[in-house]
Formats: sequence, C-alpha cells, structure tokens
Amino acid sequence: MEWINHVILLSSGLIVLSILVGLVSARFGAPLLLVFLGLGMLAGEDGPGGIIFDNFHVAYGVGSLALAIILFDGGLRTERKDFRAALAPSSTLATLGVAVTAGITGVAAKWFMGIGWIEGLLVGSIVASTDAAAVFFLLNVRGVRLRDRLRATLEVEAGLNDPMAVFLTLTFLTLLQINAGSSMGTALQTLLTEAFVQLLGGVVLGVAGGAALLALVNRLNLSAGLYPVLAVAGGLFVFAAAQTVGASGFLAVYLAGYVFGRRRHRATHLINRFTDGMAWLSQIAMFLILGLLITPSKLVPTLAASVGIAAVLIFLARPVAGFLCLAPFRYSPREIGFVSWVGLRGAVPIYLGTIPVLAGIPGAETWFGVVYMVVITSLIVQGWTIGVSGRWLAVVLPPRPDAPPRVDIDLPHDIGRGMLAYTVQPFSLAMRRSLARLPLPEDVDIVSIVRDGTIRNPGEMDLLAPGDDVLLLSPPDHLALLDRIFGSKSGVRDTAVELLGEFAFAGDTPVGAVADIYGVSLPRNQRDVPVGRFMESHLFRAPMAGRRLRLGAIELIVAETRKGEVSRVAIDLEPMEGSLRRIDPLLIWARSAIWQPLARRLPKIPKPVWWRR
Repeated sequence: MEWINHVILLSSGLIVLSILVGLVSARFGAPLLLVFLGLGMLAGEDGPGGIIFDNFHVAYGVGSLALAIILFDGGLRTERKDFRAALAPSSTLATLGVAVTAGITGVAAKWFMGIGWIEGLLVGSIVASTDAAAVFFLLNVRGVRLRDRLRATLEVEAGLNDPMAVFLTLTFLTLLQINAGSSMGTALQTLLTEAFVQLLGGVVLGVAGGAALLALVNRLNLSAGLYPVLAVAGGLFVFAAAQTVGASGFLAVYLAGYVFGRRRHRATHLINRFTDGMAWLSQIAMFLILGLLITPSKLVPTLAASVGIAAVLIFLARPVAGFLCLAPFRYSPREIGFVSWVGLRGAVPIYLGTIPVLAGIPGAETWFGVVYMVVITSLIVQGWTIGVSGRWLAVVLPPRPDAPPRVDIDLPHDIGRGMLAYTVQPFSLAMRRSLARLPLPEDVDIVSIVRDGTIRNPGEMDLLAPGDDVLLLSPPDHLALLDRIFGSKSGVRDTAVELLGEFAFAGDTPVGAVADIYGVSLPRNQRDVPVGRFMESHLFRAPMAGRRLRLGAIELIVAETRKGEVSRVAIDLEPMEGSLRRIDPLLIWARSAIWQPLARRLPKIPKPVWWRR
C-alpha cells in the first residue's frame, strides 16, 4: 500500500509547485495554464521527474470531472443581463463558428499531415472549440477588463461551444468507423439522434437541474460547510446524468450553474468562494495530468505540421468564423478582431483528442500529439499577447483599483440585496465627503457604523474616519462603485485629479454604462453611444481637456483628446452649481431625434474661429 502514499506525495507536491511557479511566472506575463502543462511535461517521462503515465482512460476521467467543475463555476459567475445580451451572438459562435473553424482547420490538417478528408476534419473538429478554463481564467484572474457585451460574448461562448465540438468529433469518428465496416444507415440514425439529444437534453436537464438544486439548497437546514459541498455535488450530478442519457453534460452543467447562481440562496458567498477554489484545483490537476500524458520527444516528427495547423487556426479559421458570426450583430472590426484573438485552445481540445485514442483508431496517438502542440502554440502566441492585443485594438478598459477590505455577509432571505462591511481606507472618497453627500445609489443603505468598537447610528455622524467599519445593504451590481468610494486613494493630491474629477473612463465606453453607475436617465437610442462622442455632440465648442458637460447630478469632463476626439472622460461627483452646459434627457432626445438627423442633410458650414479656442 506504500504506492498510495507515493501518489499522494507526488500529486500534492506538483500542485503546490504549480501554485508557487505560477506566482513567479505571472510577473512575466506567462499564461498560467501553459505553466501547468509545462510542469506536467517536466514531471513526465522525458523530464527530470521521470514519471511514466500513459493511461488515457484516467486522463479522460479526470478531464471530465475537472471540466464539469470549471463550467459549473463559470455558469455561477455569468450575470443574467450579460447572458441575455450575448446569447444570440455567442450561440452563433458556439455552433456555426465552431463548424466553420473545424472545416477550415480540417483542410489545413489534411494538407499538412497528408491524411484523408475525414481524418483531417476530425482533427479540425477536436481543436475547433475555445477552452472554458482558459477564457474564464483570462477574464476573471488576469484582470483584463472589457466592455460588458464583449466580455459576456467570450464567457457565454466558452460555456456553450463544447457540445458542438463534441458532436463534430463524434460525427467524424463515426464516419471513420463506417469506413471500417459499420452500417451506414445505423450510423447516420445514431448521429441525428445524438445531435438532437445532445443539445435539447443538455438545455432541459441543465435548467431543470439548476432549479432543483436551488430549491434543495434553500429548503435544507445544514451546517454552513455543507452548502458548498451540496452545490458542487449537485452540479456534478447534473453533468453525469446528462452524459448517462446521451445529452451534453458540458452544456447541462454550465446552464445548471447559471440558473443556480442567478438567484440569491443560502451561503451564496461561501458557495462562490468554494467553487472558485475547486475550479482552480480542477484546472491545475487537469493540466498537470494532460502534461504527464504527452512525451515531448514524440512530438518532434509532427512539429512542422502542428505549427502550420496552429497558424491556420489562429490567423485564418478563427477570424473568418468570428467575422461571419459577429458582423450581423453589429460588432465593430476591433471587437471581432479581439474575439478572434481570444479563441484560446486549452484542455478541451486535448481532452477531445483522447477520444479517438480510446476508440482504437489507427494513428490516433499521432493526432493527439498534433492537437497537443496546437494547444501549446495557441497558449504561447495568443495567451501571452492578450493584453497587448486588447490595448492595440482599444477594447480593454482601464483596470479597476485594488478593492478595499470588504466582508460579504449572507442573509437568510432573498431580498435582492446583500450585506457588506467596508473598512474605510485613508484618503478614500468616503473620507472627503460627508455621509449625506456620498454618491451612493438609491438602493444602497448604510445600516450602521462601527468606530472604536462602538456601534453608531449613521444619522448621528457627519464624517467618516480611517478605520471605521461601515455596514451596508446593497445589490451586487454596485460592488465596483462601492469599492471605489471606500477604497484608498493616493495621499498626494494630484492637480490633474483636482481639475479633472475623481474617476475616469475610456472615450469608447458606452455612455449608458456610465449613466447606470451614477443613476442618470438617458434615452434608449443614446445608451450605446461612446461617452467621448456623446460629449463631442453636446458641447458647443471644440473638445479640449478640462471642458465640462453637466449630466444629471454629475459632470462629464474632457480628460484627454487625440486627433480632435475625446479619448478619455473624467467624472466630477460634486459639480459646482450653475454649470453653463447642463443637459437633461429631454434635450438629449431632441438633439438625437431631431437636430442630428436634420444636420446630416444640411450643407457643411465651416466652423468659426471660436470653435477651436
């Protein structure tokens, strides 16, 4: 039984080493998933670890379990408004986009590897889907902040595209088995049945399973530590049940997580923290196992073909699929370019690559090595340059400051709001404003304030002090704004901050997103207009740094211009009364619905000299 102790020692040691190495590699911008794969290869047969591992059945089982947990956690973190806004384009990418990517990459695989059409399309199908673990990691851990629609498109696509890749893989695998002598009629009937059951069954079981799990968690009175265990076990049960009846377990578990996470339930924050930790553990374990499975020396003969296929996938197949699927939904070329570049390959293609091996298809282990190298190339080329490409395409928003100390408290009933406790930080906005003038949304209430161990009534206090603990009731949508109010600012007052307001946004941020944060009403046809262009259209003079535009209770300030256009906009939460440029929703509507369409039909008139002053 000593071998059990050795397995525990090696596995736990590799996980600890992965975390420590990941902390160091993150400083150099290296994708952590690539680090985990690399450590697995170093521990394997050709590395200094010398561990011989070639059990594809174990790798397939570990991959299934890990992906189910990762997708359940991803569903928990997908917001309802994001899901609804991105469902149509994401679904198109997850179906048509995967098929287009598989077709183009399959042609490249046939040409580079010298194999048949069905074999090439099988390889193309295996690498056609983006990896949920890689995308969720990119958006939630690496700090890449995107506009809501763009971020939601990537998240929802990553959660929905696995079933299509699985179906295409099984389709071409079945066609290969037909060539080996199976019945054509039986195989085609099986394929059609699987296509219907995979998608419809995954949706039905996912939604029903998520609703049942939500009801179960809210009805049972358990020890606090059992609620997250019940949630994860319930998600895995939905996954396994769907797989057992032939439905898509990946789609089912993602939707179960989404349905379960969209309503408050008992131990919400405890469950979220637990699933986040389980998702991290699943990613590390899965990539280490997949790294152990490959022998680097066996990849050398197919290295040139693998790089060629990866190049076609990255630079041709994914961009073509992205354009065909997103252009009808009016995504800008920059957004389409970024979505195409973020089509990271990871554990899912490697996991699917084990299926032909397990089916005993001749040459499948060679294809597995090619798939592995395609994933490595994708993580190196795309994963290492996400931030650079986002800034070059101007789709990445400025990062939010570090969140202040905050405690989330679960409430026993679903009232739509959670209880938060903030510790006031030195030089924060909360210290520089009276309690009555804090820019808190209407549905945020201060319950009490703890100072020097004594509970104070908010009505008895005028100003907050560093170290005060403020207890609030707030919907989860306002966390980012509250973090900025109670978070620490620099102790040295910056002249630019004094002149240009407290917070700043990129000029291409939708003005509707800014209005929602600060409780300003806008006409629907203006919500998607970039805030920089919005200011340009409502200022009477040329946009220059420091010029202001009053909007409701706040003031928009031109913080920076490039080539005559507003590239950065700041917010003043306490504008002086009597602003000369104050607009209201009626004036905005009149300008957008009447004056601007009329102005486009009038002849161009040279701007007067005062315009440039």
